[in-house]
Amino acid sequence: MNRHRYAELSALIAQRQPACGTTTVIALDGPSGAGKTSFAKELADVTGADLLHLDDIYPGWHGLEATPPLVRRVLDRIAADEIGEVHRWDWEADRPGATMHVPPAPLLILDGVGSGASTIRPYLSLLLWVEAPVEARRKRALARDGDVYAPFWEIWAEQETRHFAAEQTRIHADRIIDTGD
Repeated sequence: MNRHRYAELSALIAQRQPACGTTTVIALDGPSGAGKTSFAKELADVTGADLLHLDDIYPGWHGLEATPPLVRRVLDRIAADEIGEVHRWDWEADRPGATMHVPPAPLLILDGVGSGASTIRPYLSLLLWVEAPVEARRKRALARDGDVYAPFWEIWAEQETRHFAAEQTRIHADRIIDTGD
């Protein structure tokens, strides 16, 4: 995505009111490999936003549905002008790791599958859906995570399919961003 597009989104974000206490929360949701993390990093660079990567907190390869309530608890605390807390997931040990602290900030970007779930939406000022064709996504995800992700691609994809069917996240998005090659 070009710099003009980020500037356009930055202007849109500036028009939005905080819905999480004094924090404006932007969610970048969409299927694995769509380019959410790269997009989130660029958007954060342009806007000065803090980032919360859901990859840091998914409780394992079967943990997609458990994640939105974890994020909701973090946002509940931020909305009360307190520091949100959540355990990082230790992917190597396959168990909860150290506690992550997420303080209130002027702008927070949530990056990851499930960040636009219905339990989180009341705190969102903007929901962006990021998508790309399946083969492009798979190629990106496996290039990024290689052999670690390969055996779990189908397991994660099945969770995404169920999650997005139930949540209808794409329909609720304020903007759809296609990162297809």
